[in-house]
Amino acid sequence: MQKLKENQNISCIMKKIIYLFIIPFVTLVACTEPATKKLTTEQKDAIIVKLDTLLNKWHRSAANALHQDYIQAMSKDGVYIGTDASENWTRDEFEEFSKPYFDKKKTWNFKTLQRNIYVGETGKYAWFDELLDTRLGVCRGSGVIYDENGKWEIKHYVLSIAVPNENLDTIIQINKEKDSLIIQQYRNE
Repeated sequence: MQKLKENQNISCIMKKIIYLFIIPFVTLVACTEPATKKLTTEQKDAIIVKLDTLLNKWHRSAANALHQDYIQAMSKDGVYIGTDASENWTRDEFEEFSKPYFDKKKTWNFKTLQRNIYVGETGKYAWFDELLDTRLGVCRGSGVIYDENGKWEIKHYVLSIAVPNENLDTIIQINKEKDSLIIQQYRNE
């Protein structure tokens, strides 16, 4: 009899645990959408259109010397890497560097020849590459864009001069002296 009462008490406790903890937990898990919901192709395409517009506006802001519009397209922790090995700026550094050019209306005018934009599975980030017509000739831009609370911002941008492979030996010779100094500097740090 004692054993039967113990079993009934244990059974009663187990039922309470199931009702109080397990059933609500299973219900919560079953009714919750995954945090990393994947986007549909249509959703990604819509984001690509937004980002293409953002990048076109960013380049137009530079061409029209609209400094604030240009800088504000970048995230506060954004980075701009230029064509020279010394050009690796935070957004604030790049803002300070570029302001005199914008003030004098001596900015750059990048015209997009071709652009590829890739959107991450969750739609919070994207990366891109673009071929540009610039005063330097054909350049390659690439970067990362992030959705910061519903506003897309450029987190990282890299500008490179496109060098035809058949001209590499000539470029290597031209850069040899300066490159050796840069290499030495970094090796000594």
